[in-house]
Amino acid sequence: MTAETNQFGVSAEALKRYADAFNQSELLQFFGMRIEFPDLDTVCAVVDEAHVGHMGGLGEEVAINGGVLAAIYDLVIGCAGALVDPTTRSATVQLSMNFERPVIGPYVRAEAKVDRAGKSLAFVSAKIYDENDRVCSHGQGVVKRSDKPWRGDSPAD
Repeated sequence: MTAETNQFGVSAEALKRYADAFNQSELLQFFGMRIEFPDLDTVCAVVDEAHVGHMGGLGEEVAINGGVLAAIYDLVIGCAGALVDPTTRSATVQLSMNFERPVIGPYVRAEAKVDRAGKSLAFVSAKIYDENDRVCSHGQGVVKRSDKPWRGDSPAD
């Protein structure tokens, strides 16, 4: 590991290319999400302005729905595979989450980090934060990493 790469030898430039390509996908644009890598060991999924389809948690119009939070976990944990190798495909194969408080407000951010990685699996921890930067949920997942490159111009293809 050097100052320019993380423990897996991945550079900030490679993570930026991954995020830029993924953020152009119809999937993320539909959900109003983006991914980013604030440092070489963290991937974030961000919704700056939740829309009505995101709301309904606890039967309230101000709380993000748990199903939407599960989808955000799936995204951020699956994208954590890029922290190991941003040039190949990866997918969430196991997901567990604990909801501790409702995510109130239009903003939600998830952060994920790779706890350990082997040849084809990565074990990932994640958290979801609300607009006041409070942890609302903890999640864990397992990511299956492929040796196959992206199918098209984006890791989301």
